[in-house]
Amino acid sequence: MSDNKVIPIRPVNERSAHITQGKSRAPNRSMYYAMGYQESDFSKPMVGVANGHSTITPCNSGLQKLADAAIEGIEEAGGNAQVFGTPTISDGMAMGTEGMKYSLVSREVISDCIETCVQGQWMDGVVVIGGCDKNMPGGLMGMLRANVPAIYVYGGTILPGRYQGKDLNIVSVFEAVGENAAGKLSDHDLHEIEKRAIPGTGSCGGMYTANTMSSAFEALGISLPYSSTMANPHDEKKNSARESARVLIEAIKKDIKPRDIVTRKSIENAVAVIMAIGGSTNAVLHFLAIAHAAEVEWTIDDFERVRTRTPVLCDLKPSGQYLAVDLHQAGGIPQVMKMLLNAGLLHGDCLTITGQTIAEVLKDVPDAPRADQNVIRPIDQPLYAQGHLAILKGNLSPEGAVAKITGLKNPVITGPARVFDDEQSALQAILDGKIVPGDVMVLRYLGPKGGPGMPEMLAPTGALIGAGLGESVGLITDGRFSGGTWGMVVGHVAPEAAAGGTIALVQEGDSITIDARTLVLELHVPDADIAQRRAAWSAPAPRYTRGVQAKFAFNASSASKGAVLDNY
Repeated sequence: MSDNKVIPIRPVNERSAHITQGKSRAPNRSMYYAMGYQESDFSKPMVGVANGHSTITPCNSGLQKLADAAIEGIEEAGGNAQVFGTPTISDGMAMGTEGMKYSLVSREVISDCIETCVQGQWMDGVVVIGGCDKNMPGGLMGMLRANVPAIYVYGGTILPGRYQGKDLNIVSVFEAVGENAAGKLSDHDLHEIEKRAIPGTGSCGGMYTANTMSSAFEALGISLPYSSTMANPHDEKKNSARESARVLIEAIKKDIKPRDIVTRKSIENAVAVIMAIGGSTNAVLHFLAIAHAAEVEWTIDDFERVRTRTPVLCDLKPSGQYLAVDLHQAGGIPQVMKMLLNAGLLHGDCLTITGQTIAEVLKDVPDAPRADQNVIRPIDQPLYAQGHLAILKGNLSPEGAVAKITGLKNPVITGPARVFDDEQSALQAILDGKIVPGDVMVLRYLGPKGGPGMPEMLAPTGALIGAGLGESVGLITDGRFSGGTWGMVVGHVAPEAAAGGTIALVQEGDSITIDARTLVLELHVPDADIAQRRAAWSAPAPRYTRGVQAKFAFNASSASKGAVLDNY
């Protein structure tokens, strides 16, 4: 069937059929006529365009051109585009403020928006377009709940800024704040870095959360090959959005749904790619939630299983040298995937939105990376033999905690606890020089329920790096980390403090060990003393009693379950 022909509605779906039933549903047709529909439109698929465009953040301010291209692609292929909006919170802008507590909440709001519109309007398919961090998991979770043919269009990465001959990105600013506080950087240079780090539209440029999740979606097969590392300002991004829409129309014809694509094997593929590219710790939390939405069995221990067999192949920021645009020029995610496939580390039979299998998609990709680049290492010369996102357990985290363990000279530290019940006082202690080498900072009551919303700790971790303490000070938290974080840091500690986890019982000066070699997170206090402290502990009053934060805190599951709201 030609792309420009009318596509008959599939009886098995019966979604668009409700507006073709003549007199019995005449009011439905009348409302479509009001929007300019013609009689012939009622036999075409109704395809949603979930548009995350906003002028809140540069991550999303370049999305409208992609939505316009997707609409063109839908109409060219014989569909009707139905556009609706999804919100976003800028993690980079909200970082270190009360607003950061709304970031993870926005993942749920986005997924609710997509599920509500697609199901409420009975759409035949949906193109989801997003940029900032939570747009990706929120978008896919909504797609999986609705489970009509769907494709994800990532807004694209940002181009690097430049100052004094060096590439800049968002994390450069947070680290510069720490350098400035430590007297290593002038006020003038800090101001220049602030002005130049973000030169235009697109999501944060390293292998941070947005680029990690977009890369993982490409590995899943829910986005087009090469699309995850394209730069937003480049024309190929707009062309990819248009092509994505055309591919979706074909998927509607073939009835390829998200739950046909997102399976245990394809999640395993995505996690292997996350390990190979040195992706964000947030991927652990989000893929637990994605698996939950897909009703796929996947636990926090599965990440460790994949990690131990998957090498880190890409030298990317935050712990490496290069940005996502460099990865794109070096061959992109398909090059990484082909190497993993040849090594027996990917399932080549997984279905993609194109109707092809992963192996078929990668058929013409070279077996080895080009010799004229250093971004992607050969499979036999990895940066690290095993993946970087480790699951640590111990009496401080019996359900697990997440650590990014690559790039560290010494992945073991034992030191006295420096305890903080909020992020701001912890940051101030670093900036005031009160944190010294050997300390283990404990930032708590920042989990899904306690934050609420599990805020990211880029401000204190960036300040540690800037102050030269990234390798000598440990930091553990029941909150999250930005994808731009690296160092001796452990997040997602579960159970969280607000739920009575052991992290709530830590006292100033207690000895704590972070051991990324043996995957242990241990509080060196006798069990009897811990039990005594637990008996005396009581949960703090909720920080919010109304609105989305209160609802999130009441419903959120443990971070070890993805901090989802419907784990009933």
